[in-house]
Amino acid sequence: MGKLAIKGGKKIIEEDDFWGNWPVIENIDKESVLRVLERGGLCRLYRGSWSEEFEKKWAKFTDTKYCIATSNGTVSLELALRALGIKAGDKVITTPVTFIATASCISELGAIPIFVDIDFNTGQISAESIEQNIDKDTKAVIGVHYGGYPFDIDKVKKVCQKYKLFLIEDAAHAHGTKWKGKHVGGFGQFGSFSFQESKSLQSGEGGAVITNNKKLYEEALLIHNIGRVLGKPGYCHYILSSNYRISELCAGLLLSQLTKLKKQTKLKEKNADWLKKNLKELGIEPLPADKRITQRGYYFMVFKFKKEEFGNIARDKFLEAINAEGIPFGKGYGYPLYKNPCFSKKALSKIYPENLLKILPDYENLYIENAEKFCEIQLTLTHRVLLSSKEKLQKIIDAVEKIKNNIHELKKY
Repeated sequence: MGKLAIKGGKKIIEEDDFWGNWPVIENIDKESVLRVLERGGLCRLYRGSWSEEFEKKWAKFTDTKYCIATSNGTVSLELALRALGIKAGDKVITTPVTFIATASCISELGAIPIFVDIDFNTGQISAESIEQNIDKDTKAVIGVHYGGYPFDIDKVKKVCQKYKLFLIEDAAHAHGTKWKGKHVGGFGQFGSFSFQESKSLQSGEGGAVITNNKKLYEEALLIHNIGRVLGKPGYCHYILSSNYRISELCAGLLLSQLTKLKKQTKLKEKNADWLKKNLKELGIEPLPADKRITQRGYYFMVFKFKKEEFGNIARDKFLEAINAEGIPFGKGYGYPLYKNPCFSKKALSKIYPENLLKILPDYENLYIENAEKFCEIQLTLTHRVLLSSKEKLQKIIDAVEKIKNNIHELKKY
């Protein structure tokens, strides 16, 4: 296969658009948005809206009774917390291996994010670590189906029930993922989704919460509409709240994109299984199979880099080499959330009052073992690659083999 691209050799993939565009926009999408524009009423205020139609279809798709569409996946998490009555000073347990919104939604309420460890085998939040970190101020757990791979719902839900904690499923990565035949997001009090443009179901921006609890649904519905009751135009506000509504244009795009999600999910799952088998043989280890995962949705594939299979080079050196070949491997969010500058004492002093600053964890000196080690070896691959043909996917295998066959070049690099 020749010299490595990082050393001046020919790339495995030369074309910039080799993997195709995401999102996939077709005539059905253009027609759906055009219908919204032609009917008018671009703000979701009235009964019979496009947003309401999407909510009904997303609730059905996710095997739940109720859905509320929101302006993005960040505020959908915040909406769930508010509807559950989480307030300043309450502690909410979550994973440090996720996107920042999983934690920032907690701090937005003045509540306290408590980071716990993950199961190193799966990269998902650990039920055992949750239980070890519960105290009298703990009110809820936000578990993340990271990459679309579900955390152990059985174990986590059991801990939450034992200690009477609310469970919110952050399913921003998990459109299409099923646990024991049921779509994730419906096992806790709330499930939260993101429809940002990189997600498997997207509208540029957008989000949703789902629930099977009518009382919680009605509370969240009131909060999400500035304290107004949907279908009752005017300026009567029953509670003080903010605006979490999705736009009608986004809802229209979601309706057309949703018609393609089932087929895309099946294709991605099939191609992912092929890739996992072939990459595992080369030292790129996928997350373990679990019979309880009856359908796998993807935001990205998550792997562990086994450096002993690559002459003990560092994961980041491998990434440089594989990216130079045109293969879009990444490393997720790079490091545990608490390593972000926003968790410095200086940054936190801008959003928390003095009485709460005193009881915050010392985030700057946190070291959560499995999370730290996992972030050092994880590799991720974007879900849009999984819509490709086998011939294109073979290029990933070819690139990894090329690096293995020329590992001496990287050792000198």
